[in-house]
Amino acid sequence: MSYRHRIVRPLRHLPHGRVIQLSPPEILLFGFALLSGFGTLLLWLPISATTPLNWHEALFTATSAVTVTGLSVIKTADLTLFGQWVVLCLIQVGGLGFMTFAALTLILMGMRLPLYQRNLIKESLNHTSFNELMTLVRLVMVFALVAEAIGTLLLALNWVPRFGWSHGLWASLFHAVSAFNNAGFSLWPDSLSDFVASPLDNLVITGLFIVGGLGFVVIAELLEWRRTRRLTLHARIVLHATLWLSLGGMLAVLALEWRNPATLGGLDTLGAKLQAAWFQAVTPRTAGFNTLDTGALTDPTALLTMLLMFIGAGSGSTASGIKVTTFVVLLLVARAFIRGNAQPVAFSRAIPQETVIKAVAVALAGMLLIFTCLFLLTVTESGKPFLDLAFESVSAFGTVGLSRGVTADLSAGGQLTLIVTMLLGRVGPLSLGYLMSTQRDKGLRYARGSVQIG
Repeated sequence: MSYRHRIVRPLRHLPHGRVIQLSPPEILLFGFALLSGFGTLLLWLPISATTPLNWHEALFTATSAVTVTGLSVIKTADLTLFGQWVVLCLIQVGGLGFMTFAALTLILMGMRLPLYQRNLIKESLNHTSFNELMTLVRLVMVFALVAEAIGTLLLALNWVPRFGWSHGLWASLFHAVSAFNNAGFSLWPDSLSDFVASPLDNLVITGLFIVGGLGFVVIAELLEWRRTRRLTLHARIVLHATLWLSLGGMLAVLALEWRNPATLGGLDTLGAKLQAAWFQAVTPRTAGFNTLDTGALTDPTALLTMLLMFIGAGSGSTASGIKVTTFVVLLLVARAFIRGNAQPVAFSRAIPQETVIKAVAVALAGMLLIFTCLFLLTVTESGKPFLDLAFESVSAFGTVGLSRGVTADLSAGGQLTLIVTMLLGRVGPLSLGYLMSTQRDKGLRYARGSVQIG
């Protein structure tokens, strides 16, 4: 067997005849953990930061970058150019999925992917069919690079005159990649607060992370819409939910923060307030950037932000959370129950029972993970405000990156808790979906029993 064929076979055999049996989600989780460890070693090097990082700072930063979270215990500006490049590469690989990169490499080498590798890529993109899977992989790469390039050029129109060619272009590239991948890492300590009233910067950054959060399957459908004039039920739900959550969130932020002098109340013009409210409404969709002081938000706005972070964005996207489709399915189930309908319906299409079960499982697992994270933080970080700890827990689960300013003050145990939450938040919902889609019917039926609900 030639090397050309051996490198595409999974390493599953151990000495003495033992075999490693790993599901695709387990391999994805292992891959994210491996990338996180590799990034930790690079960030631990003296050349990565102006002041050398300790091991848990390097581990937290690398994990946050790989899982495209954006929570940070250090200032990205304190990293050297080498360290910032490490973070940028981790964001890109983590955002698009390391299996996508592996697939593209094999395709460029002229190799035909075996079923096992295609199954891994299918899970990393949350694609439900092998049909045209390789076309989707190519689309992911090309569209991402084009979107990031356009974002870089548009941001450079403002930032090059302001910061000069060298720093302006680097800042434009870094923030374009971070925005498209919904990472939320910024080169400035106050994120994008200095650009709260800049229309171009607000539109470019929000446009990048909204498009990146739609999901590549939806993007593929939109690109084909002129030819087909059709959208699947999944795409229609994602687009409608994204629009209404964004507009509803914006109106809520305007109402709740209008007189808050530390946020919208401190802005002079109506245009600045509208831009800031729009940004604050869409950034919890796992983007992580902020133009307002997150720690100064009123409690109702903080709770609303936590809900939006929990929901997240579209399936198969650079974002996390339980996903907007999960949230919509749960709402449809509640509506069907209240109206006495037999099954939930959206756009004149019935939602299958297995989809309902999957949505309930994903949402419940997400809530349990957040509760576990919050419980551990209240143990390790006694004395810190409960709302702040809850906010960080939801942000870590949704891989959002918004913070009320307590992440850097957490103990090593608290930071480790968030590290695990970020990894599980990135891979966990996908793993549940895989388990639900691969379960087998054993043909055994039990007698029905009655359970009182409500």
